[in-house]
Amino acid sequence: MAKGSYSMSSKTKSMKFICLFVFMLNFHLSHGHQQEVQLLLSFKGSLHDPLHFLSNWVSFTSSATICKWHGITCDNNNNVNSSHVNAVVISGKNITGEVSSSIFQLPYVTNLDLSNNQLIGEITFTHSLNSLSPIRYLNLSNNNLTGSLPQPLFSVLFSNLETLDLSNNMFSGNIPDQIGLLSSLRYLDLGGNVLVGKIPNSVTNMTTLEYLTLASNQLVDKIPEEIGVMKSLKWIYLGYNNLSDEIPSSIGELLSLNHLDLVYNNLTGPIPHSLGHLTELQYLFLYQNKLSGPIPGSIFELKKLISLDLSDNSLSGEISERVVQLQRLEILHLFSNKFTGNIPKGVASLPRLQVLQLWSNGLTGEIPEELGRHSNLTVLDLSTNNLSGKIPDSICYSGSLFKLILFSNSFEGEIPKSLTSCRSLRRVRLQNNTFSGKLPSELSTLPEIYFLDISGNQLSGRIDDRKWHMPSLQMLSLANNNFSGEIPNTFGTQKLEDLDLSHNQFSGSIPLGFKSLSELVELKLRNNKLFGDIPEEICSCKKLVSLDLSHNHLSGEIPMKLSEMPVLGLLDLSENQFSGEIPQNLGSVESLVQVNISHNHFHGRLPSTSAFLAINASAVTGNNLCDRDGDASSGLPPCKNNNQNPTWLFIMLCFLLALVAFAAASFLVFYVRRRKNFSEVRRVENEDGTWEVQFFDSKAAKLINVDDVLSAVKEGNVMSKGRNWVSYQGKCMENDMQFVVKEISDLNSLPMSMWEETVKIGKVRHPNIVNLIAACRCGKRGYLVYEHEEGDELSEIANSLSWQRRCKIAVGIAKALKFLHSHVSSMVLVGEVSPEIVWVDAKGVPRLKVTPPMMPCLDAKSFVSSPYVAQEKKNVTEKSEIYGFGVVLIELLTGRSAMDIEAGNGMHKTIVEWARYCYSDCHLDVWIDPVLKGVDALSYQNDIVEMMNLALHCTATDPTARPCARDVLKALETIHRTTFC
Repeated sequence: MAKGSYSMSSKTKSMKFICLFVFMLNFHLSHGHQQEVQLLLSFKGSLHDPLHFLSNWVSFTSSATICKWHGITCDNNNNVNSSHVNAVVISGKNITGEVSSSIFQLPYVTNLDLSNNQLIGEITFTHSLNSLSPIRYLNLSNNNLTGSLPQPLFSVLFSNLETLDLSNNMFSGNIPDQIGLLSSLRYLDLGGNVLVGKIPNSVTNMTTLEYLTLASNQLVDKIPEEIGVMKSLKWIYLGYNNLSDEIPSSIGELLSLNHLDLVYNNLTGPIPHSLGHLTELQYLFLYQNKLSGPIPGSIFELKKLISLDLSDNSLSGEISERVVQLQRLEILHLFSNKFTGNIPKGVASLPRLQVLQLWSNGLTGEIPEELGRHSNLTVLDLSTNNLSGKIPDSICYSGSLFKLILFSNSFEGEIPKSLTSCRSLRRVRLQNNTFSGKLPSELSTLPEIYFLDISGNQLSGRIDDRKWHMPSLQMLSLANNNFSGEIPNTFGTQKLEDLDLSHNQFSGSIPLGFKSLSELVELKLRNNKLFGDIPEEICSCKKLVSLDLSHNHLSGEIPMKLSEMPVLGLLDLSENQFSGEIPQNLGSVESLVQVNISHNHFHGRLPSTSAFLAINASAVTGNNLCDRDGDASSGLPPCKNNNQNPTWLFIMLCFLLALVAFAAASFLVFYVRRRKNFSEVRRVENEDGTWEVQFFDSKAAKLINVDDVLSAVKEGNVMSKGRNWVSYQGKCMENDMQFVVKEISDLNSLPMSMWEETVKIGKVRHPNIVNLIAACRCGKRGYLVYEHEEGDELSEIANSLSWQRRCKIAVGIAKALKFLHSHVSSMVLVGEVSPEIVWVDAKGVPRLKVTPPMMPCLDAKSFVSSPYVAQEKKNVTEKSEIYGFGVVLIELLTGRSAMDIEAGNGMHKTIVEWARYCYSDCHLDVWIDPVLKGVDALSYQNDIVEMMNLALHCTATDPTARPCARDVLKALETIHRTTFC
């Protein structure tokens, strides 16, 4: 019994020990569980969650419940009481706020993904980490994080990291030297930030790294010479920095490399011969550097190459026939270099070639005879070379060619019939060559062409002897040829916007069929042999902005309805046989700012409308006209009254008529004076000094005074701010008229002539331009007064718009720029094109607040540092405005603010570099505005990508490579039509 009792006692003790162990274990697990809950709740406490994604993250929860929290994944332990959080994935939830360091203290998390949100601020580790972090995957990309790169992330404490993605934030400062301690790292992306300094040599210690992206920063100096030791590398993205010196030859030792991108740097010297050792390379991008010398022959040993882009360098020599060895090549970009010699015949034998761009070189000889026969060629651009010969019949053999650009060469012969059957063509530019013969009749029935320019050749014959059916045609230029006969009554399209038939031998009358061209903006018939009247039907073209009928044999009077055309800006009737009096209301529509009626047979008085108030003498000479007031600027004599002795009957009749007409005559005199005088400079005295005031709107001249303007300029009325201006909401003190005042910076150094240029802006009237109604200045102070309309600034609403509305806004801005660049004056420019100068009215119509050309002259240093202005010049040009518009497009697409990204280190091109990096190297989901994701992105993905492509074209480093406003508008309207189909 004693023995049995002892045995029983031992079992009891053993059971107690086991129970105690289980209790302690459960206590430990429970304690660990509560720690995870508290760390996660601490992290949540620093965030704003507009979508309520974290709504089920609550305290007093069980182990089983925490694993059901949104974004939380636990390990696979079957015992829910012992499960631990091993992944936190909160991506693309529009979460804002700062990142609490508590999220890095979770003891079992291996996967942490907070990408594609709106997180801000610096990442600081308020609690020191005492043990090795378990995190292997860390993604904080596509946020608004600032400050230096967190030093602890680059220490041995995070040596378990295999993926580190901090891209597309606003991190600044240097890349930490200890980055090489991340010995397990396989994926590193620090691109799209504002990092400075050198690439640390220690980066080469990460010998397991497969993916390296430091693109779109401000890194300088050399690429590390020892980069060749990183044998695992498959992808290198170092583009869009300021790296210099030569490309290290050791890169040729990276035999696993698939993708090499070093674009937009300042790399010099030759392309290393060693790159030919990279037998796995598929993508080689070296464009926009300062590389020189020939293409090394070893490059043509890269048998797996799919895309080769060496454009925008100073490469020279001939393009080797060995290019035929690149049998997988789909894209070949060698444009903007110094290549000479012939186009190698081998390019015609590349079976997968789709895009061939060799423009702006010194190439000679002919296009290879078989080009296009053995490949699916879609884009061919050989423009601006010294090429000659004929267009090969094979060029559109695949039936896929949609862009054919051959302008500014010496091509000759007839336009081949094979080309006229290429029904895939959309954009054709053959201008400035020596093509001859007739225009093939089949060419005028191609259904997809929207842009056709064959001007500046030696083509001849009639064009009215065939059926025109080009339903997509928007732009047609046949100028500077020898075409004859009558102008066709129709071109088979309702979409035609620009028609240029000038400098030919066309005869007959202006076709009545032009009345159906409801979209027509430009009509140029200059230098032909046209005769007859101007048909009134042409006045049905309500969108017509430019009408040039000069140097013909036209006669008759100016149609009265021409005075009513709502947006007509340029009218040139010079060198014709027109007669009669000029309609006295011609120019009453204030959009008309350029008129030339010289060398005709007009007589009578010059109209007193705004278009003729300060007209140049050369624009009215060669007629029998007089000036109502003898204005010296017109060069015309003053009109004289009839001084013959009247009869008594005539005197009595005049007396009676005068009584009846007195009121009407008084009103007419008042109206004419007001029309002429309200825009004259007035001088107004007040306690601040003498103000020069100029009104451009009769209602404003009557209701607004200087005191109204000055009372608006106070902090409580601020609407928006720019680098050289502040906008205020204003209201007249004695009536309810509202207006907007833009205060301009120091005017001390501004020439008076520049201020006078505001007169031209005051006359601008366009549906996409906010009307300037007055300008005031006194000493250093200057104010522009704009009309008020209900709506919002684009900068305030851009991120809340649908894709369709963004597209509509982009088109509207482009229309305004095209109008200003083409039809007003080279002196009337927008200035800094940015979302702050775009007003979207209550109907969703975008309108530009046009700024006088003086603005960049006020503070050249700050002006050129603007992210919306290109660096190449201090003064505004049309091309710099196109650059600014490109930045606005990037903001519309990405939801990112150029000003915010620039704030990291003040470099104005950061958002452009970031966008180029994303567009080239990232999926659409990475750079698109989260608001556009989902249905919009899926439905209009191609259009969104096309718009980004246009934006990057607009922001090209070389101003001459940027498109003109007209081409920008055409591209956007093509996208717009697709979106609204």
